[in-house]
Amino acid sequence: MNDDLKNEKKSNSLIIGMIGAIIGGVIVGALFIVVNFFFDNSTVIQGAKNEIVVSQGSADSVVEAIAQTVPPSVVGIETTGVAMTAFGPQEASGVGSGFILTSDGYIATNQHVASNDVSGMTVSLADGNTYEATLVWSDASLDLAIIKIDATDLPVLELGDSDEVVVGELAVAVGNPMGLNFERTVTAGIISALNRSIPLDNGLAEDLIQTDASINSGNSGGPLVNKNGEVIGINTYKLTTGEGMGFAIPVNILKPILNEIVATGKFNSTVMGITAYDRAIADYYLADSDVNFNEGIYIASVQQGGGAANAGLAAGDIIKEINGVKTNTMLKMKEILYAVNPGDKVSVTFERNGQSQTKDVVVTAGQ
Repeated sequence: MNDDLKNEKKSNSLIIGMIGAIIGGVIVGALFIVVNFFFDNSTVIQGAKNEIVVSQGSADSVVEAIAQTVPPSVVGIETTGVAMTAFGPQEASGVGSGFILTSDGYIATNQHVASNDVSGMTVSLADGNTYEATLVWSDASLDLAIIKIDATDLPVLELGDSDEVVVGELAVAVGNPMGLNFERTVTAGIISALNRSIPLDNGLAEDLIQTDASINSGNSGGPLVNKNGEVIGINTYKLTTGEGMGFAIPVNILKPILNEIVATGKFNSTVMGITAYDRAIADYYLADSDVNFNEGIYIASVQQGGGAANAGLAAGDIIKEINGVKTNTMLKMKEILYAVNPGDKVSVTFERNGQSQTKDVVVTAGQ
């Protein structure tokens, strides 16, 4: 699978071309410069999880119960590094958010918070303790990262099922908006929409959860949770030209990555050797004559010698299922592929000229 989005945006993307900027983190630095970085399905064994309990004795609302239970698992992330500016290299620092994945110190955040560009990274916990952190894995195309601190018995957040999220349900965001002076701020709203894709300066953010829970600079990497306090998304973007439009990455894409990291200490992505688009993003990159599909993944091209090409898949095919799982978004396809290893076979059901076919595709290591 080649996820490079290399075609020009269609004209209707201009309507939201100003969206979003990565919500990032709060920046401070010499000469008050503006810095463009340092802003900031199987079960994972995470450790003991917090449980949301709503009762007259503990809290009189779900949001109050979440506010009492979730914040201890949310962390502040401070980064330092050097940014290139019109005045030359300048020291810069950033602040973002994250949340604890395992009791022994794995933490999720955004790639733009914890990238390879930072020279130092400090994590602050709700109990006041601070730790130096190391970057374990990051992916700029997903804007996700996993970092690690040397600690034990940490309070973790349970990962929910982002496939089960529905529009209108409760959504609560927790993070550090505008810096650590406002650490672990709790904001509540609803799920406003699903499978949103928005153009960015460096490509397209795909298949996001939209919420009206307030998200600001510094919330990057913090959790979006449901009524049970389960993480359903990782807060990442906001619409800067409007109010009440924040976006989160569905958490299910994180699960196979975390599984492999916990088991082996690292993660290697797997691909089929295709460039493809789901229905939500097809309008940006395909001609009108090519977008006459309502579900599935449209194959725009296949990589010569790749697994898909070797199995007989071709441009114009529409993937409907992988390993028997309906596949309607790019993130769902990645989630399925990331759960297998390079060299494994996946069963791909696709449609060609109105006829359904199934082929076994050997996946390979991604770049």
